[in-house]
Amino acid sequence: MSPSPNTILHVFDLDGTLADTAGDLMASLDYVMVHQGFAATPMEDSRALLGAGARALILRALAAQGASVSDAKIEEMFQLFLSYYESRIADDSRLYPGVIEALDALSVRGDVFAVCTNKIERPARLLLEKLGVADRFAFICGQDTFGVAKPDPIPLLRTIEAAHGQKTRALMIGDSKTDIATARAAGVPVIAVDFGYTDRPIEEFSPDRIISHFSELPEAVEEFF
Repeated sequence: MSPSPNTILHVFDLDGTLADTAGDLMASLDYVMVHQGFAATPMEDSRALLGAGARALILRALAAQGASVSDAKIEEMFQLFLSYYESRIADDSRLYPGVIEALDALSVRGDVFAVCTNKIERPARLLLEKLGVADRFAFICGQDTFGVAKPDPIPLLRTIEAAHGQKTRALMIGDSKTDIATARAAGVPVIAVDFGYTDRPIEEFSPDRIISHFSELPEAVEEFF
């Protein structure tokens, strides 16, 4: 059944927004890097590396070591990353505090939820299943779902369509410059969390609203609708 015309659709980023996944992502990156003869990456560097998907994570880690490899090697490392990551996808990953409570509060109002992430769709779905919330989302979009990644607006716009939402009644919730740029390009408002994966303060990217805890989300949404 399609949502009513007044339904608000919340489109969430995943890594650094709904869930703190840095531990599992960086452990998987280290496994790949060391396996290929490179050094492990310090965990404190994760904020500068995460947020654009696994391929970008590998490329950024290589660049940080001044290394350059062929496209074929990148693909090999990417496939190794996915295999290892899916085997331990929720060992250390957790939903951020207040996520469940916020979804519950917004659901009571009849709001609908979707995910639009630069994670590949399969591990995105697997992670949400492991965290026990996959069924809360009307649609889950990964980097490969529509063949293009954020900050291109197409993934967000098609996610809105797939979740039977309306652009005029939708908003993006994310943690990075990429999420804010995606929302701007799509013409929807954007709320940013200030606890995610960004190497610069999130306010520098001028989101419409910043929250520091998911308990603030229901009130923040009221400002737009």
